[in-house]
Amino acid sequence: MAKAKTAYVCTECGAHSFKWAGQCPECTSWNTLAETTFRAPPSAAGGGLAATTLEALPDDMDARHETGFGEFDRVLGGGLVPGAVVLLGGDPGVGKSTLLQQVSASLVQSLPLCYATGEESLRQIGQRSIRLGLDAAAMNLLADTSLENVLEQAQRCKARVVVIDSIQTMTCENLPSAPGSVAQLREGVGRIVQFAKQNEISVFIIGHVTKEGAIAGPRVVEHMVDTVLYFESDPSSRYTMIRSVKNRFGASGEMGVFAMTETGFREVSNPSAIFLSRESVDEPGSVVSVAWEGSRPLLVEIQALVADGSSNYPKRLAQGVDQNRLALLLAVLQKHGGLAVSDEDVFVNVVGGLRIGETAVDLPTLLAIVSSFRDRPAPERLVCFGEIGLAGEIRPVRFGTERIAAAAKQGFTRAIVPVGNVPKRSPKGIDVVGVRRLTDALEAAW
Repeated sequence: MAKAKTAYVCTECGAHSFKWAGQCPECTSWNTLAETTFRAPPSAAGGGLAATTLEALPDDMDARHETGFGEFDRVLGGGLVPGAVVLLGGDPGVGKSTLLQQVSASLVQSLPLCYATGEESLRQIGQRSIRLGLDAAAMNLLADTSLENVLEQAQRCKARVVVIDSIQTMTCENLPSAPGSVAQLREGVGRIVQFAKQNEISVFIIGHVTKEGAIAGPRVVEHMVDTVLYFESDPSSRYTMIRSVKNRFGASGEMGVFAMTETGFREVSNPSAIFLSRESVDEPGSVVSVAWEGSRPLLVEIQALVADGSSNYPKRLAQGVDQNRLALLLAVLQKHGGLAVSDEDVFVNVVGGLRIGETAVDLPTLLAIVSSFRDRPAPERLVCFGEIGLAGEIRPVRFGTERIAAAAKQGFTRAIVPVGNVPKRSPKGIDVVGVRRLTDALEAAW
């Protein structure tokens, strides 16, 4: 057997070093080098795989397996791809095991499946299955922490889908380090990826997250897998969102919305309805916008509250939008909108706990702030979107026509959008107003 060697691996970038140092020489991160042990693979002539050509590949290259949840298929890019490795992360108790057990119960109706757990007993899985009312009698179950045995048993039962809950509990027998260590995670995920690609077996991996919300372990683990999904959940809300931050088979940033019930997760067919509060839309400080999430438009409500400052340091608080972006927009409002709120406390919130990372909500955010400051509600059935530049200009955003069409389907009758997003033919029932400057948008709204 080859002699074991010791090295140090950066948990952020995966760089190797033969000596420990306080700072990683590659990514310059501090205190990220962790000790790991590995063995050099034995050299064997002629033991590799033979090369092939594209024309020799099978004809079903676009084949995908439906998971039984349309929203989950959307996040995956249209369904589960054979041989794909999907990493699912989220806070403790958010429902990772529950969702994957429901998905497994749907997949096992058409595909042999192996569900391996290192955190629960088989009795616990059975109890959850009864509580959720799942028909999964043909599901192969395994409670073990040995990754070698899990992969071996998956091949024995001829599984086409494997679920591993969780990767932090699995161990590789040839590594002396503890479960969940950097060495175990790197080696374990590497073996899973190789197993999935060579056998065209789809694998779901559940991963724990740190207190910052990132997958626990080295970032190289996320680079090795095909798809990385994160749970986004507000403890005060019964709705849960799953977002793809990486997807080799679909659009990254795609989002699926689910509702947690007593019988497990239920997908939300019309997510725009849960992010719109009809009772508060007619109140001052509330404006509806159209955000683009993944491959679809999503109507959201932006709320703002401007109150008299109680100290010499006015508060600027934003939930759901970038707080630094809020400070920039307030400066533009004072310079080019003629409205100074430097002595006021400003609070901005996106209803429903949704996080929006695009600049298309710049215009509705400022209109909501102005509405609250002047104590004047926005016009009824108004929707708007647009990016605001530092010179006060309104810049167009992507998919403008699709956003307007989605607003018209929800019953909105007026839209304030950048001039560059005005369609040649507006959808029936909605009046589209194009604006070039922030002052034009304020005049069009009031």
